Amino acid sequence: MAGSDLVLHPEEYEKIREVISRLRCDCNAKIIFLVDKNGQQIAAQGEIDELDTTALASLAAGNVAATDSLARLIGEKEFSILFHEGERDNLHISVVGGKMILVVIFDERSSLGLVRLRVKRGANDLKSIMEDVWKKAAAPMKAGAGSPFAEITDEDIDRLFSD
Repeated sequence: MAGSDLVLHPEEYEKIREVISRLRCDCNAKIIFLVDKNGQQIAAQGEIDELDTTALASLAAGNVAATDSLARLIGEKEFSILFHEGERDNLHISVVGGKMILVVIFDERSSLGLVRLRVKRGANDLKSIMEDVWKKAAAPMKAGAGSPFAEITDEDIDRLFSD
């Protein structure tokens, strides 16, 4: 991830939620998560009321990290897509932009082929949004620009601490 200083503004967060909401409908998924590689949940859509979302986000990131190590052991850069098939539910995990993890949980109402097809488009949309976020985070701040303290003068400070 770009670091712990990543800040999502409301408009960027809403764009992300729109993409994963659309993706959930397009691939008929139960749940969709966007997680950073540190295991922090960024956004989620779907049937999450009965789910430990913190654990899911953390374990998905751990799964990707372990798989990255396996990939390097056999000479691959990474495995960008992981799939786990269960009796009722399936997990499709993909790395987005090298920094984010998209987790799609689906059941028999969908298929792996449909999920893979729809995730490809959704991942591109998410990557585009996150590239804008990372560019903003990496842009050097002008002296005082954007700081909540930019408008405070020495006179204001003196007044605050005077009797």
